[in-house]
Amino acid sequence: MAKEEQYKELVAQVAAVVDGETDMIANMANVAAILHEAFGFWWTGFYRVDPSNSPTRREDIQELVLGPFQGPIACTRIPFGKGVCGTAWAKNETIIVPNVHEFAGHIACSSESNSEIVVPLRQNGEVIAVLDIDSKEFDTFDEIDKKYLEEIVELL
Repeated sequence: MAKEEQYKELVAQVAAVVDGETDMIANMANVAAILHEAFGFWWTGFYRVDPSNSPTRREDIQELVLGPFQGPIACTRIPFGKGVCGTAWAKNETIIVPNVHEFAGHIACSSESNSEIVVPLRQNGEVIAVLDIDSKEFDTFDEIDKKYLEEIVELL
């Protein structure tokens, strides 16, 4: 099945799964599982903007904190504007990186990741989380991924 057709089916599946569920963590967990299972990505998950005053968070530092994911162990916290996730958050836009080793400031949570896409999840126009997907292959993600992943996060 072509990638675009697969995404069209997944958009409908995600819509059905999140329909009526108000818990964002539960919805993120299911979306990560659906995408990971469908495409076999290396790592699929969410980082949430941490609004807390947790002991590891200084007042002057905004961070993303690890949320629901599928795949190997991951970085737990990512500062605002750092790495692909923090940059997508800062710019409030989807970022596609064909080769993460060429991305200035890339945070290597896994040396096996070679390409990445990060899609902001917004609430009232403000980024509250990002969907992060990594691939072991180079140049995995394109405008088709961007279009449908943005549609999927809008369902949350």
